[in-house]
Amino acid sequence: MFDPAFHHPLFPSLTRRHWLRTVAAATAAAAGASRAQAPQDKRKVTIAVGGKTALFCLPLTIAEQLKYFSDEGLDVELLDHAGGSLAQQSMLQGRADVAVGGLEHPILLRQRGYSCRAFAFLGRAPQVVFGVSPRVQPDVKALAQLKGHRVGVSAPDSLTHWFAQMVVARHGLSPNDVEYVGVGTSTAAATAVREGRVDAICSIDPVISMLEFRGDIRVVADTRSLRGTHDVYGGPMPGACLYAPQAFVVRYSQTVQALANAILRALKWLQTAGPSDIVRAVPEAYMYGDRAIYLAALEKAREAMSPDGMVSEEAVAVAHRIVALYPPTGVTVRPQSPGATYTNDFVRRAKQRFQVSGIGAGVPPG
Repeated sequence: MFDPAFHHPLFPSLTRRHWLRTVAAATAAAAGASRAQAPQDKRKVTIAVGGKTALFCLPLTIAEQLKYFSDEGLDVELLDHAGGSLAQQSMLQGRADVAVGGLEHPILLRQRGYSCRAFAFLGRAPQVVFGVSPRVQPDVKALAQLKGHRVGVSAPDSLTHWFAQMVVARHGLSPNDVEYVGVGTSTAAATAVREGRVDAICSIDPVISMLEFRGDIRVVADTRSLRGTHDVYGGPMPGACLYAPQAFVVRYSQTVQALANAILRALKWLQTAGPSDIVRAVPEAYMYGDRAIYLAALEKAREAMSPDGMVSEEAVAVAHRIVALYPPTGVTVRPQSPGATYTNDFVRRAKQRFQVSGIGAGVPPG
């Protein structure tokens, strides 16, 4: 049937039928564009972790064990690696969506052209410790004596590797004066020290406490407390965080929000959890056969855990400054905006939902 002319003020030559078809097509195209730009859900999420049994990952463990991820509708898989650099590599290669590590990782990744952003902080202190075997060096103050010796780190290019390089550099040693050996973050790291395969170690708890309590190391630098962190860095320094490519954060913002929600619930739970609560929640294997040492290490690290998943601008600024002062070998750190490496937005929304208030931004007491 002939459709008489429909005189649209903008398109006078269109018939009514053609105009309706044009409007329908335009509406469909606009809807498609809107769907493409709208945040999407990703229910199955893979998180790469550099030592999931370590105490700096305890909030992640709690979120997994107490089903906080499931409560958010997420199916989370944790991929365990020997160090943060391997977790980072897993994320960059697409085997993981999100990685766990220090803020140093997103900072240094931007130097290599990767745009990544931290969105939830597990700790407000790094919890990394540098210790030396008394067998090699009775006087730990003369760290220059380590020249020509082997230092154990979790993995090459990991946070512990970077921290160890910073410590020895401050004692007048060049990167080539010591040999760095990857020993992981499990009991194998402690065995490497006891068997003399490394003469010093840079690692995290509970491994460090296992060595310390049995006299296998003497601590040189300790960031398990806010005071110790301030002494090492000259200010507050962020702890471990969840970070992901910026494209993932934007595209799957609902998923990132769900992760932040689960982490905040875990941090809130840890604020009041007692030793018996921890023992029931944490898998026995994570304690390496010594529950007493694990709980003692936990008490040392409690104040290093974030109360609210957020990070202060001051702590971020310190992280950028320290990385610029002590860049990894072969890396030239260029000026950049600290705000490009993190966001508090997701955790801030989670705090409003769960009514969590922060209790400090990493300033040492006293």
